[in-house]
Amino acid sequence: MIVELRVPPPLVALVLAGGMWVIAESTTAAWLILELPRALPLGLLLAGVAVELSAVVLFLRASTTVNPMRPGRTARLIETGIYRLSRNPMYLGLLLVLFAWASWLGSVPNLAVLVFYVWYITRFQIIPEERVLERLFPERFNVYRARVRRWL
Repeated sequence: MIVELRVPPPLVALVLAGGMWVIAESTTAAWLILELPRALPLGLLLAGVAVELSAVVLFLRASTTVNPMRPGRTARLIETGIYRLSRNPMYLGLLLVLFAWASWLGSVPNLAVLVFYVWYITRFQIIPEERVLERLFPERFNVYRARVRRWL
């Protein structure tokens, strides 16, 4: 499909975060608003940033590309660290940051935005990346894929 690998995931997250703010500002029904402890968004934000940074550091140490728009430039399949738990910790980190934002805003409809993010990133970013990785590292990627879940 033409949209695959065309929009950088951080930009997708930023646009969705803006949409979440609009949704929260336009939500007037009291039953659609949650009062959550302020520690929850902070914890989610810190977890998301930690997951994201740990993944980026592993890529940089392996001298492979962190550019999600150019998966064909991948020099090495990373299977250590956070990549033992998730095949896509950078996108998982962004999801946690969006979840932190949704928690901070307290608007229940924003949970649908999180579901949309997972669907969109899986369909238009992860699946195309997986096709490239399978081509670059055929046996090794298939073993890794069988052992580690896509998200968590």
